[in-house]
Amino acid sequence: MVPRDDRDTSPRFGVRGQSQLGKRPPRLPRLRRSTLLPTLGDPVGRLRERGSFGRYRQELDVLGFASHRHRAAKERRFCWRYESSAAFILSLNPDARPAEDFVDRLVHRCSGRDQRIGAVTGRLVRLELDGGAPILDACGMVLKPTWRHLDRGSGEPDRGQWLDTERVFGGTGAATLFSRLALDDVAIDGQAFDADFHSYREDAEICFRLRERGWEILYEPKARCGHGRANLPTRRRAMPAEVNFHSLKNRYLLRAYHQDLPNFFLTLVPSLIRDLLALGYVLSQERSSLGAYSWLWRRRRQIMARRRWLFQRRSCSWWELNQWFFRRSLPY
Repeated sequence: MVPRDDRDTSPRFGVRGQSQLGKRPPRLPRLRRSTLLPTLGDPVGRLRERGSFGRYRQELDVLGFASHRHRAAKERRFCWRYESSAAFILSLNPDARPAEDFVDRLVHRCSGRDQRIGAVTGRLVRLELDGGAPILDACGMVLKPTWRHLDRGSGEPDRGQWLDTERVFGGTGAATLFSRLALDDVAIDGQAFDADFHSYREDAEICFRLRERGWEILYEPKARCGHGRANLPTRRRAMPAEVNFHSLKNRYLLRAYHQDLPNFFLTLVPSLIRDLLALGYVLSQERSSLGAYSWLWRRRRQIMARRRWLFQRRSCSWWELNQWFFRRSLPY
């Protein structure tokens, strides 16, 4: 999670779906940058809320997400470290505009009956520069047999679907609340998020670790937030070559870390078809991403060592994890 730039250069979005988020765009709670973490040169900072989160302000750390991503990647200091005594950690994009009660509702749900709640995500609605019908951005994360992970409802008209609290595979890093106990439990060498996933899929990767350790992830529809999403699959050609490189690399790295033998057979055909299509696209349209395959090969020993460590720590059954490739949600 990367600190938000003090100079807020994000566009002043209008909000689609004003009936859900209020008559005017919800303002990002006023945050103040706190001391940078002690890792020398580490661009990861911690933003502590001082006045907008009511009784939770001493229990919550706010971590800005996806601001200095490219600079941090080049410096190889994208360590995703956090040091906090707060009970909850909120990942929040600089282009997110949460409703006033967003954090209260997430914290209330995360403090619910189940002590193994590792994360709670809300109902995100697209922020757009023009008016129009409300469009959903994310209502939890879902997995596909092709090993794609998607934001549920992304790009769909908001017709009032998914209005119940549910169990979901994961939550988008744009606006999700994490339990500090859960992050401590799944941390890798003191890192909440894996440094090798510094461009994309880092939120899906940590959700895999949470699920593998038996932590629950919930979707809370009453926690509403606007999100000015800039990167979409349809805009891949317009993205920088470095970003597309890491997107492809991280897709295979995610599977190398978390795919077990039952899943290999369950998803073999759809994932193989997608792999062949991806390779064909890279060879014909995006040769700048070919280096992703050599990157994975050069680091195969480190990847296999990490995989063994992750599998040794699994506490869930094979079906508890793999069911999410075929289910969008479960009742809570």
